[in-house]
Amino acid sequence: MPDFKSLTYAADDRVATITLNRPERFNAIDARMPREIRAAVEEADRDPDVHVIVVRGAGKGFCGGYDLKKFAERSDEDSGGGQSMPWDPTLDFAGMWRNTQDFMSLWRARKPTIARVHGAAVAGGSDIALCCDFLIMADDARIGYPPARVWGVPTPAMWVYRLGPQAAKRLMMTGDLITGREAAEIGLALTAVPEAELDAAVDALVGRLKGVPRNQLMMTKMVVNLAYENMGLATTQTLATFFDGVARHSPEGIWFQERAQEVGFKQAVAERDSGDPIAPQVSKR
Repeated sequence: MPDFKSLTYAADDRVATITLNRPERFNAIDARMPREIRAAVEEADRDPDVHVIVVRGAGKGFCGGYDLKKFAERSDEDSGGGQSMPWDPTLDFAGMWRNTQDFMSLWRARKPTIARVHGAAVAGGSDIALCCDFLIMADDARIGYPPARVWGVPTPAMWVYRLGPQAAKRLMMTGDLITGREAAEIGLALTAVPEAELDAAVDALVGRLKGVPRNQLMMTKMVVNLAYENMGLATTQTLATFFDGVARHSPEGIWFQERAQEVGFKQAVAERDSGDPIAPQVSKR
């Protein structure tokens, strides 16, 4: 069993539970978490007694995404948010591609994966949730990718494959957060229930899945997944991962990081989400 630092792993009664476990940081993604998610999924895949994998978050929510406050407010290369110029896109791509494929271990696992979402699954947290086969959400939970407004592109690009072009464009272009209730209405979540009923809703689906033979689950999941792989999922993710690096090093992306260093991440986000033109001094060049 790996020595996990950013999550916990438990297996019981044919169910493996992966709990993102940095509650003091709203389970923000650190350098270890993507690798540990993959390791936990591989552990569950190896266990012949596990039929279903559930991913959840400790504390007040599922996952608040990458620790962008830390990344944006620091100017050194170790911040993870950008490189000193000149920017080397190949280094940026290599790091983010590895994270993307670590998250996609949930999609490619031989066993069904369920994201149990309470509180919020935002930015990179939505990447993790959308790589799961099923989303079951609290009706007042929130999901979305706010960095799509500036300084980010969702690298797994699962929005379009789960929603279709119009709804995907709306959420990816606006960076809007939607509730679990709306996510269920548009088909992003399988269902949304009051948070007090969330465990029961997850258990109901788990109960239906864990009695199915592992080989049957694997074959069915592979058939569905290959339909999306044949649509070009890997190609889409390659472009999205490259564009994520571009977004952090575009004129507006550099402005956003400089603004965060100047006035703090919270104020920079407020300006980003205000509806006013982003980085007007940059746009006029």
